[in-house]
Amino acid sequence: MQQYEVVKNNFIISADKSKINLDVVHNYLATESYWAKNIPIDIVKTSIQNSFCFGIYTLNAQTKMTDEQIGFARVITDCATFGYLADVFIVQEYRGKGLSKWLMKTILEHPQLQNFRRWLLATKDAHGLYEQFGFKELTNPERYMRYSVFEEYPVQNVL
Repeated sequence: MQQYEVVKNNFIISADKSKINLDVVHNYLATESYWAKNIPIDIVKTSIQNSFCFGIYTLNAQTKMTDEQIGFARVITDCATFGYLADVFIVQEYRGKGLSKWLMKTILEHPQLQNFRRWLLATKDAHGLYEQFGFKELTNPERYMRYSVFEEYPVQNVL
């Protein structure tokens, strides 16, 4: 997988998994997201290992190095025909700055994610964002099926 980074102002989006702060991603998904509440950290780690990931970070103006992680997204894909966009977030204090739009644009322009026949995602409340990038409601939802073992991760007992 080729190195892929895009810089804008004091932010950087990187597809380098070694930069991902697992604690930041896990904390957001497990405690702030509605779709992965209580997800165990081991599952987050495995999902990152097996997906095409994008982290968004503040950029230290002096060192030009990444600073804190402020967002994330991952694409589950065969890198040829299909991509499923998942776990997209920007932490609360950085919302309203256009970062989610920039993240979406960066993902959809990535050279290894081109010419897919179809992209899918699920969202409860961000339809307006995704519609700006061509996503639409399912035209034939009766053709899609789902299999769910459970709707929410069980609460983990922490000792």
